Amino acid sequence: MSPRVSTLFFDMNSFYASVAQAEEPALMGRPVGVLTTDARNAACIAASHDAKKCGVGMGTRQDEARRLCPGIVFRPVKHDVCVRYHHAILAAVETVLPVHRVWSIDECSCLLTGSQQELERAMQIGRDLQDAVLRLVHPALRCSVGLAPTRLLAKVAAGLIKPAGLNSILPSDLPGKITHLDLDGLPGISSRMKARLVAAGVPDVTALHALAPKRARAIWGSVAGERFLRELRGETVVWPTTTRGMIGHGQVLTAGNKTPEGARLVARRLLVKAAARLRREGFFARSLQVGGKCALSGRVSHGGEIRATQDTLFLLETLDRYWRLLPLRRPLAVHVTLGGLLPEADHTPDLFEADRPTARQDRLFGAIDALNQRFGQDTIRIGQLPPHRVAYTGAKIAFGRIPVAEDFRE
Repeated sequence: MSPRVSTLFFDMNSFYASVAQAEEPALMGRPVGVLTTDARNAACIAASHDAKKCGVGMGTRQDEARRLCPGIVFRPVKHDVCVRYHHAILAAVETVLPVHRVWSIDECSCLLTGSQQELERAMQIGRDLQDAVLRLVHPALRCSVGLAPTRLLAKVAAGLIKPAGLNSILPSDLPGKITHLDLDGLPGISSRMKARLVAAGVPDVTALHALAPKRARAIWGSVAGERFLRELRGETVVWPTTTRGMIGHGQVLTAGNKTPEGARLVARRLLVKAAARLRREGFFARSLQVGGKCALSGRVSHGGEIRATQDTLFLLETLDRYWRLLPLRRPLAVHVTLGGLLPEADHTPDLFEADRPTARQDRLFGAIDALNQRFGQDTIRIGQLPPHRVAYTGAKIAFGRIPVAEDFRE
């Protein structure tokens, strides 16, 4: 019987840099560093394959990147443009195989069924998928494809050869095909988890693969460890579904906003964006947390439960109360989080709540949202803007979240 796989995982190679090259064909074949923002000595969020070969990677500052890679070209990340390419890539993939799940801006997985699971045919599907992205989106956008019986192994397989790799991992290939990887080279194992594994007598991937499932559960401190190990071995694992619990936005402060007042105005702007998302996505929030990172006072935060609300003004009033309790000393970054999300269908207003928003106020926020969507960001704004306006506030691509078009107009 020929080997079979059930999951195809594809990973776009140097996605942000490849998008910059697709937008500017003159950058093709040149080392490119994509910056977090258009500011002096900003850090790279990504680097092209040529720049990576010189040692430039995520977090490399411009000065260091120039030293490592003379001739490197820098471009600030354009989140809206990257989202547009993301959807074009998904459309191209769909001409070959339905996308089952989007994991991030540059990673997705597909399920193989029937004869598609035969390894030889699955490999051809992988080649067809790579070709579709190159033809239908842009020649700068290469992807690596991994095939395996589980999503975890397929993701590992996709990372074995870059750029434009095509690889498979079968249970019979294990552990030999992955023993060269570091523990934290496996998806889902952080540096902290690696330290925990090493302390438990599991120094490498070979030892991890040989671990007893109950022992993995004990090291992780939950059943997630056993699930992880079984997936690593190629066994079918059913992971519990997760529910949406929060909407949050954060921002590293630019020089013009690194004052207590500047930080407060940034936090208010982030909260206005979060409240608009709350209404658009059909939720009420039942908690608010606000915090920051400071050069002198470290990480500080304050928050608590609130009545279920979508009301921007009530949220801003609550934020101001919480803000006064924060010991901010030389703020560097701020964040706001709306938690305890409750779907609109499950929300029952409290008729006895004296300060409950009126129907007129609900219509007001709906009208503000509609005007901003139609005519552009900040057509109608609530309160004062920060001293330094930062592009893509509340609409940046983040791990596990891909902005939608509406995010860029709120």
